[in-house]
Amino acid sequence: MATQHVFGGARMVLPSGVVENGRLVVEGTVIAEPVTAAPLPGAITGPGAITGPAAGSALTPATLDLTGYWIVPGFVDMHVHGGGGASFTTGTAEEALAVAAAHRRHGTTTMAASTVTDRFGTLARQAAVLSELVEQGELAGIHFEGPFIAPCRRGAHDPALLRDPDPGEVKRLIDAARGTARMMTLAPELPGGLDSVRLLADLGVIAAVGHTDAGYEATAEAVDAGATVATHLFNAMPGLHHRTPGPVAALLEDERVTVELVNDGVHLHPAVVDLAFRRAGAGRVAFITDAMAAAGKGDGRYQLGGLEVEVRDGVARLAEGGAIAGSTLTLDTAFRRAVTLGGLPVEHVVRALSENPARLLGVADRVGSLEAGKDADLVVLDAEFAVAGVMRRGEWVVEPEVC
Repeated sequence: MATQHVFGGARMVLPSGVVENGRLVVEGTVIAEPVTAAPLPGAITGPGAITGPAAGSALTPATLDLTGYWIVPGFVDMHVHGGGGASFTTGTAEEALAVAAAHRRHGTTTMAASTVTDRFGTLARQAAVLSELVEQGELAGIHFEGPFIAPCRRGAHDPALLRDPDPGEVKRLIDAARGTARMMTLAPELPGGLDSVRLLADLGVIAAVGHTDAGYEATAEAVDAGATVATHLFNAMPGLHHRTPGPVAALLEDERVTVELVNDGVHLHPAVVDLAFRRAGAGRVAFITDAMAAAGKGDGRYQLGGLEVEVRDGVARLAEGGAIAGSTLTLDTAFRRAVTLGGLPVEHVVRALSENPARLLGVADRVGSLEAGKDADLVVLDAEFAVAGVMRRGEWVVEPEVC
């Protein structure tokens, strides 16, 4: 028998804004009723109270008073490599599912799997495994980060395996994903870069500008060719300069571009996050984790692709060379930092964590906002914006223990 969940008393974030003392009804796997400001009469009997089944009902109802809590849509991560000690880059379904499970406990109910630079055969094998998980509904798509990136901006990518973005090879990689590729990061200034951007746009795959040494003009040309995302803006690209504004200015100023931000306090200073929000607006920012295996796991030695990574005090760097190697971030921490340290409005942060990435990944008809008919993916946050509960498709991943 399906379960009906009735949530009352919480502050809830809708596309239209924050609803105080709202009510949300979940039936089975979907949101049955939109959030309203009128609690269900007589259903809530006290803070944290849960009522039992109603006689004669076709559903098993569970009513929960969430007064003092927030309910927000499940988070959507469009750029993540690993977590929980596992990685998408190993090419096994078991590890990929472990990554998804680790991030779900932190509120990420939808994610695309990101690869890193590797040999073509290896990437194709990874894509074959990941595409099956997309088809099963465990993942929202595949993001290829590399190998078509600038050597001088490679970050934690193996320099021996980098190559220019030949459109034929780009197509081979996209084909290996069997229709599940959602994004590819490349450096458009490399030979074949603009043609590859055009090809990706024609194929309906996001062309993302990243790990690039392009200048302002070359970046603007890439956007005109069809690029619509900035991969972890500011990182692995030239910085802003008053005489040579570089890719950052071109990507921030163009209304066609959504900018990824890694809000972990390592990749970006809070003032830079604020600058990006002010210039791009809440509708053009997507918070990502860019997380590797150590996210939700702890310090130690890990592999990212074929490179060894050392994590100390939560910061991931290549063991050789010291370059930042992704993050150990989870999106609940990105949320909390944005609101408590960055002072951003909760509804703007929700757009960056849920609505915007869902739209880019092509799944906004199912997830990304609290609306009737969409999947019952939601996160319960306490007054300090810590995760108190996570629901995915009507099932608790983390069940609230409210009091």
